[in-house]
Amino acid sequence: MSDVTRAEVCVIACAETFRDNGEILASAFGTIPAIGVRLARHTFEPDLLLSDGEAFAVPGTWAVGAPAPEGLEAWIPFRTIFDIVWNGKRHVMMIPSQIDSYGNTNISAIGDHAKPKVQLLGARGAPGNSVYHPTSYWVPKHSSRVFIPKVDMVCGVGNDNAKKAGPAASRFHDLRRVVTNLAVLDYDDNTGQLRLASLHPGVTVEEVREATGFELVVPENVPFTRLPTDTELQLIREVIDPRGLRDREVKA
Repeated sequence: MSDVTRAEVCVIACAETFRDNGEILASAFGTIPAIGVRLARHTFEPDLLLSDGEAFAVPGTWAVGAPAPEGLEAWIPFRTIFDIVWNGKRHVMMIPSQIDSYGNTNISAIGDHAKPKVQLLGARGAPGNSVYHPTSYWVPKHSSRVFIPKVDMVCGVGNDNAKKAGPAASRFHDLRRVVTNLAVLDYDDNTGQLRLASLHPGVTVEEVREATGFELVVPENVPFTRLPTDTELQLIREVIDPRGLRDREVKA
């Protein structure tokens, strides 16, 4: 197979975020992350637990936008989610409205919180997710409106604030990756700031810098995000996303 699209590269980048996770609940928000996590379990990470979107962990591989297959691996009612979160047995990939250089994220409101310009979801589970278990992020449109110097409200806790808060926030704090339509970012070991980990094919370092509202850590040599194999492409196109929903989230 050929003619790999940007959306398909993003699927691979999201899938790779869950590599070596083992038996853990994988919660991926967004179309492309949902495709990626199903691809990961089908291929290199078979022990991942995936929810049917209600109260069950289910086996098998199914198409996004379609009902989950019959059968179940576990019962996960809402109250059980808190036990999973507090025990670190979950890796979530959320979609931030704003993110800063240390990985603080905002999903609550844009502008002054006392009188915001835009009301969003609210902090919801972001604080607990980010201090108790692995947390990654998906940004379908990398821009300086999302990647900003300071978020308007801290919902997901970044590396700097976790350190300031002490062991209660930092002990299990584990920010992993930020996947965007342009690149994959991780965090510098020394500063805790976002670092350019890989560029999607066809994207330059300058493009990523121009779309980021703060100074990224950029290594001397930045690799390209790997392309899907023929087997992975077939799974993406024919099994997991036969309707091509990925291309609505990230244009080819």
